Amino acid sequence: MTSTYQQQLQAKVERIRAQFSEYQPPALEVFDSPEQHYRMRAEFRIWHTDDDLFYAMFDRNNAENQKTVVRVDEFPIADQSINDLMPKLLNALKQKPELHRRLFEIDFLASLSGEMLVSLIYHRKLDDEWEALAKELAADLKIKLIGRSRGQKLVLTDDFVVERLQVNAQTFHYKQIENGFTQPNAHVCQKMLQWACDVSENCTGDLLELYCGNGNFTLPLAQKFPRVLATELAKSSVYAAEWNIEKNQINNIQIARLAAEEFTQAYQGEREFRRLQEAKIDLKDYAFGTVFVDPPRAGIDDDTLKLLQGFKHIIYISCNPDTLHDNLKTLSQTHRIQRFALFDQFPYTHHVETGVLLEKI
Repeated sequence: MTSTYQQQLQAKVERIRAQFSEYQPPALEVFDSPEQHYRMRAEFRIWHTDDDLFYAMFDRNNAENQKTVVRVDEFPIADQSINDLMPKLLNALKQKPELHRRLFEIDFLASLSGEMLVSLIYHRKLDDEWEALAKELAADLKIKLIGRSRGQKLVLTDDFVVERLQVNAQTFHYKQIENGFTQPNAHVCQKMLQWACDVSENCTGDLLELYCGNGNFTLPLAQKFPRVLATELAKSSVYAAEWNIEKNQINNIQIARLAAEEFTQAYQGEREFRRLQEAKIDLKDYAFGTVFVDPPRAGIDDDTLKLLQGFKHIIYISCNPDTLHDNLKTLSQTHRIQRFALFDQFPYTHHVETGVLLEKI
């Protein structure tokens, strides 16, 4: 690692240690990132001049807070496959006026599996001529391609890539949908999945997972528990999770389309949900002993925190240390931190992911 990366990572480590010191956690486990080519998603504006077009981003770092256009010919933080494709795609677009006319933005979604999805976003309606030329382009570059404009989405093959992630020498396949949430740093994501599986070794009972998304953690964790009930509200994420479960031939997972707050109400018998009945899920069938949570930046609501206090083990992955710290004010009343981790998902930024294993006192 370079001194610059070491310094920024060490600053995060010291910040997190100081922030959580009041909870007397064990030694912080630190999981670093590759210094370059770690980001699997990238979005660029396309800037047009009289005789050229190029990838662009905007810089607001000036006294007037005005946007300055910055030309981007390479993007070292993005996956190598994105960097390799950027000039090839741009050159191909330049050769076909119908493909670059009023082209506004290009989004890349790469994968460790080698699949690539590109979205071309326009300020005009796309027609049959565009579609024919776009199909040729996708075939030539061996990519999946989507065309978008206001109220229009043309999917030429698929609107997803299938990612492959390794955990405990086992390969898991994930459908990652365009504009759906996925972990942007696949290399660190694999370390997060491995850590979650490692800390679950001594956890007991069935697993409840809240905020499961596309099943990112669900699939490998299912190898560690008799049964898993995972909850997620977003329909697209539920669809992807169900596809992933079937693709990986895992038969001990059920998905409930519920928000965390709704699950709390159902589990406590306060409300009945037709969605549970339609999915043939009976909460009484489960003997939950462990709960896994990976909530949004806002953290966990008070009622769900009270629910979590009843579990012997809690595995909590957080994209916002501030809300994790705040949630621990409640959880530390009943639980003690047994494992404590930092995952450098976003190098060269102040953002950091953290993880704790909590055991009931």
